[in-house]
Amino acid sequence: MYAYNLFRSTEPDGLVCAVPEERSVPPFVVEPHWQFGGRIQNQETTPLGFDKKAAAEGVRFNGFYLFASFQKDRPGR
Repeated sequence: MYAYNLFRSTEPDGLVCAVPEERSVPPFVVEPHWQFGGRIQNQETTPLGFDKKAAAEGVRFNGFYLFASFQKDRPGR
């Protein structure tokens, strides 16, 4: 599994963009609409809603993986 940097949407949509550390951040991930949201290094740090297989396919085709986070207490709320 890759180590991913997470970028969270500042909108109430719950979107998260996961980007492998060795990849470039997509051009649409810019402030003020997105903010750095941490890092995934292993299975224990994986947020709810993250699908490892879907992430691998998303990265393979797009270089990043978008998913909806289901965490209860989102920052900024």
